[in-house]
Amino acid sequence: MLTRFRAFRPNAYPLFLLMMAVQSAALTTVFTINLVYQVRQVGLNPLQLVLVGTTLELTAFLMEIPTGVVADVYSRRLSVILGFLLLGVGFLVEGSLPLFEALLVAQVIMGLGYTFLSGATSAWIVDEIGPERAGGAFLRASQVAQVTGFLAIFVSVALASISLQTAIIAGGLLLVLLAGLLALVMPERSFQRRQADERETWRALFSTLRDGISLIRASQILVLIMLATIIHGAFSEGFDRLSVAHILENFSLPPLGSINEIAWFGIISAVSMPLSLGATELLRRRLDLSDGRLVAKTLMLVYVVMIGSVLLFTLGETFALILLGLWLTQAARQVRNPLMEAWINLYVESDVRATVLSIQGQADAFGQIAGGPVVGAVGLASSVRTAISVSGLILLPILLVFRRTLGGVAGANSKGD
Repeated sequence: MLTRFRAFRPNAYPLFLLMMAVQSAALTTVFTINLVYQVRQVGLNPLQLVLVGTTLELTAFLMEIPTGVVADVYSRRLSVILGFLLLGVGFLVEGSLPLFEALLVAQVIMGLGYTFLSGATSAWIVDEIGPERAGGAFLRASQVAQVTGFLAIFVSVALASISLQTAIIAGGLLLVLLAGLLALVMPERSFQRRQADERETWRALFSTLRDGISLIRASQILVLIMLATIIHGAFSEGFDRLSVAHILENFSLPPLGSINEIAWFGIISAVSMPLSLGATELLRRRLDLSDGRLVAKTLMLVYVVMIGSVLLFTLGETFALILLGLWLTQAARQVRNPLMEAWINLYVESDVRATVLSIQGQADAFGQIAGGPVVGAVGLASSVRTAISVSGLILLPILLVFRRTLGGVAGANSKGD
């Protein structure tokens, strides 16, 4: 029976949709309440909260190349299965052991899981169904993931009403079960190992990095984009890790029955998701993303809103005001992402785009690794409210970056300088 089951290999397309649906459901089940768990049950202080996130970022930053070798040399399928398995195990460790040290170990395991999944899932589905069908698959998978993620918010709240650990362990078990299912039925019919001179290695990484940096240094607009990315990364780590702690420490949540806190964080996530999607859709319909100067102006406005909403979130004296500040911040960040992607693509030729985007991702990680602990230390020495305010003020120099682009090279509406 087991041999017959192993011989069954479903079509890659529906399996890909299932993978993305389960991944979204599992991650949402955990992330809706995991910061509440870290604050309430584990009792982390502001610096520890940020160090947990920094450990994850640092692991992913360091292990991207070694784990990428598995997908390039051995098997996309193996890399995906290992990724989901490690991610699930990481959540199981986090949920089972409410200790700071255990959380750090869990972040290392999850960081490895993320890097095994990074690029491998996309590469696998492109190999299996072809690049001409992959675009539609990515779009449909995104839609399916949004739906399952939204539904998982309510599942997370229900499980967390039993215990916070239950929701985290359930998310981990779901990913482990997915890895087991994929080990039995996931096909890999079209994978071809890269030749030795085509594989990602540390030498290739440094060579690519050197070429990319040379390209960026030759373009003022790309230098400014990377600088803006580093600043944003330094802001985001502190805000992401401390926002829940701010709500829990400084406000009494309005009563909602026996699941007070957990229900509120479910509501916050449930409102934030469609609000962010709506803001992004409005932007897509109204803004000409081929106009570099207009994109830069819009980004500057988005960051003005973001800074103001972060300060409203931290300085607001009522629960309604901090909710408004939080939702505005999250919507502005969702709007910012496609704008930045469009902006950088206006000034990068297609043959070097992957390199530049890779360096941008590393710039964001560098900002998070460098800025997060600083904000966490401020929170430990002063207060979470002060730390998040500092996190918002970190964004102020980004306005000067956009002003510089508007006064110079951002006026160009074509690629290159």
